[in-house]
Amino acid sequence: MPAPLPPFTHETATQKVRLAEDGWNSRDPQRVSLVYTPDSQWRNRAEFVTGRAEIVAFLTRKWAKELDYRLIKELWAFTGSRIAVRFAYEWHDDSGNWFRSYGNENWEFDAEGLMQRRFACINDLPIKESDRKFHWPLGRRPDEHPGLSDLGL
Repeated sequence: MPAPLPPFTHETATQKVRLAEDGWNSRDPQRVSLVYTPDSQWRNRAEFVTGRAEIVAFLTRKWAKELDYRLIKELWAFTGSRIAVRFAYEWHDDSGNWFRSYGNENWEFDAEGLMQRRFACINDLPIKESDRKFHWPLGRRPDEHPGLSDLGL
C-alpha cells in the first residue's frame, strides 16, 4: 500500500483489503505502520491509538501476546475513500490456548491512499487446536487458501 487510491471500485477496494491482510500477516509492526498517515487515528476494541509510533507500539504488544497469528480479511462494502471489512484471525496465547477472533473494521483513506482512520470491533472465541481452519505457514495467506466465506465464517 498505499496504491490503489480512492475513489475505490470493487476491484481496487478488494485489492486494498488483500494488501492490508498481507501486511498484517507479516507481523512486522514497522512495515504495517507505513500504510497509515503519520497522524492516523484508531479505535481497536477499547484502545485508542494515534500516529505511527503508537501503532508500532500497539502492534508490537499485540503480536507478542497473539502467537502464530494468521488473518483473513474480506471486503464488506466500499464508497469513495472508505472501506468496510470483516475479518477473522487465529492465534494462541503463551499457555497454548487457541482463539479465533472475529471482527469488523471501518477504514478511511486520504488522497494518497494512506489510511487515516481505522475503527475495529473484535470478539475472541476460545477454540480447540483441532478446530483451527487457518493452516498455512506463517506469513502471507496463499492465494489458493479459502477465504472467510469459503470457510463458512
